[in-house]
Formats: sequence, structure tokens, C-alpha cells
Amino acid sequence: MIIEKSGTTTIITQEKATIIELVAALNAQYESLKNDNIIVNLFSLKKITSADIAEFLLLSQKHRKAKHSFVIVTQVVAYDAAADEIIIVPTLQEAHDIIEMEEIERDLGI
Repeated sequence: MIIEKSGTTTIITQEKATIIELVAALNAQYESLKNDNIIVNLFSLKKITSADIAEFLLLSQKHRKAKHSFVIVTQVVAYDAAADEIIIVPTLQEAHDIIEMEEIERDLGI
């Protein structure tokens, strides 16, 4: 797991471990991530299912309830194949765009 911080956004890139191991690691490190917007980059993982993405559901709900963005980057699972509480985009740029839009919405009280 590679962790990069850029402003108020933390990008977590997963290359080798399983999704379950990644979710466990994120939960273990959540205290240090809880005040940032989170992008989980799964771009290098080629065998991901919608069930794998569902493993992020509780973490995504918790993070979004705290008024922060949680976005998953993958081209393997379509955005409409996951629960509504999970945002999936195909590129890092789109993840940054989603976060920017959500920050504007939060600033406006939408």
C-alpha cells in the first residue's frame, strides 16, 4: 500500500494485497486519514468484482458521514455496479474532480 498526501486529499494505491487486506489496513490507519478526502487507487488490480468493492461500503459510509469524500479508482468495476454510497471512477483525474465538486457542495451546504 502506497500512501500519498496532496493538500487535503490522501491517495492510497494498492498493488499487491487483497481487497480484504487493504480494507483492514485502512481501518487500522483510519485515525490518521479521517480528516482527509480519500482516493483508493485500485487501477493496477485487474481482478476486482463488485463484491470486492462492497468491502469498502462501511468505510465509505463512515467517511462520508464525517463530511469527507471517499472515491475508488478502477476501470474493472463500473460505477453503477456498486452501492450508491460508493463512488467509483475510472481515472485519478475524475476522482480529484469528484472531490472538488463535493467540497463545493459542502461549502454551499448542499
